[in-house]
Amino acid sequence: MDPLTHALLGASAAQVAFGPRLGRQAWLLGAVGGVLPDADILIRSSADPLLAIQYHRHFTHALAFIPVGGIVAATPWLAQQRYRPNWRPIVAATTIGYATHALLDACTNYGTHLLWPFSPLRVAWHWITTIGPLLTLMLLIGLVFAVRRRSRFPAALALLLSLVYIGTAAWQRERAFEVQLRIAAARGHPVDRAEMFPTVGNPLLWRSVYQSGQTLYTDRLRVVGGDRTRWQPGSTVDVLVEHDLSPQALADDRVRRDFARFSYFSAGWVARAGADPTVIGDARYSLRTDGFEPIWGVRFHPGTAAPTEWVDRTASNRVPISELWREISGSAVSYRPVPDR
Repeated sequence: MDPLTHALLGASAAQVAFGPRLGRQAWLLGAVGGVLPDADILIRSSADPLLAIQYHRHFTHALAFIPVGGIVAATPWLAQQRYRPNWRPIVAATTIGYATHALLDACTNYGTHLLWPFSPLRVAWHWITTIGPLLTLMLLIGLVFAVRRRSRFPAALALLLSLVYIGTAAWQRERAFEVQLRIAAARGHPVDRAEMFPTVGNPLLWRSVYQSGQTLYTDRLRVVGGDRTRWQPGSTVDVLVEHDLSPQALADDRVRRDFARFSYFSAGWVARAGADPTVIGDARYSLRTDGFEPIWGVRFHPGTAAPTEWVDRTASNRVPISELWREISGSAVSYRPVPDR
């Protein structure tokens, strides 16, 4: 999630748990703990462009690292003599704030190393996007009222509403999978693997991706219920695996290693960009709905001193609000009824 939402969630949790004991200081402690795990963005190397994606949401986001992270977050307070007598609730407040970070990130589709060092699994529940205006607003309003009124109730209510929102999104995702299966069956496609990705700021509109054979099929689903659920056909692209690389790339050990790292990061959802096939992209995300144009990916230059190039198009990622609203509201004319079972 974005840093503001992380800070608000950590602050709200600390305010609810330690507001009566720490007063207005509790929310600040929780906010610092809530954003600290993302300090891993400082881990990067000009010689290894994949180091940043390898270690973002890595050990600093692990459940096992929470006690360490909580103490580190409390250091600015513990370094001052006047706060040391009260060190236990201070560390507890930063720790609870720190603990909220990875759990919230796991609700998105990027992947989080929750189980490090016991498992290399990147946990991603795919319930919400990394930007959720409604979730952020609920937490902000609840925290402001809690701090101003010196009451835990508004923050606790905001946390409860946030859980309801995320739970609703999780339920909607399961319903979207049912729609996806009906669409695949109508096409005569056996589904080898499937995933469902949320869209910005709502639990109604989903990006459906499934693999049948060596092809990825991407569609848009508006999941409302009954006959009002609609879908929009999307695009297809061939999935890319290591043996599909060029002979020159396969002969370069660094390229093969980096392709494996990128494929692991992308959970195997890897394909070549439609407009520029030299770019190998993360098929979980696309700049377009009618074709695959990755937001980020890699380009290989086998046999050179720097064979791996990181391609980042996040600056071009603009969500057309009016178009998104038409899809959410059901007024987009390109949507059609879901095939019968």
